[in-house]
Amino acid sequence: MNDAMPREELHQRRIELRAWRRGDGLIEVEGRLLDTKGHPFRRQLAAADVPPGQPLHDITVTMLVDRALVVQAVRAQMATTPFDLCPGAAAVLDRLRGQTLGAGWNRRVRELLARDEACTHIVELLGPMATTVHQALAPERLAALNQSGSDAERQRKVGSCYAYAAEREVVARLWPQLHRPRAGD
Repeated sequence: MNDAMPREELHQRRIELRAWRRGDGLIEVEGRLLDTKGHPFRRQLAAADVPPGQPLHDITVTMLVDRALVVQAVRAQMATTPFDLCPGAAAVLDRLRGQTLGAGWNRRVRELLARDEACTHIVELLGPMATTVHQALAPERLAALNQSGSDAERQRKVGSCYAYAAEREVVARLWPQLHRPRAGD
């Protein structure tokens, strides 16, 4: 890439994700998606341009999960949307209640929130919101992995990403009994 090449910003999408432990023991995660353009933009069916820097989308999703990572509640606030009817898409979020943040989460979200019943941007936020909860709980989860009797948890961790591949140094150093050298090593 040529870093000296002049360029014009066409679009900016900011996604902010935060997680909190609440006083009632639930984990609250919030995802916000904010879209802006650096030039005037005319939305479909609009009578006037959106000025540069003004939001095209400003959507916040809040989700509550329990310690077992089961969704207790989800809601969306849609402060800015392209069409007045868009906030109606938040009504389907209750379908996520009872679902677990874990393997298959993104697939289940897409199955439960059908394309023409949900907001694409809300669906996009729900994946990183789940990983934000996992990151928020990482210190506790890593401490649990190091306790005796956590063999099943360690086995689930191995192979979960590049660094935790059974043949890599991370597994060899943390859990030598689970390390599997590559053929020929």
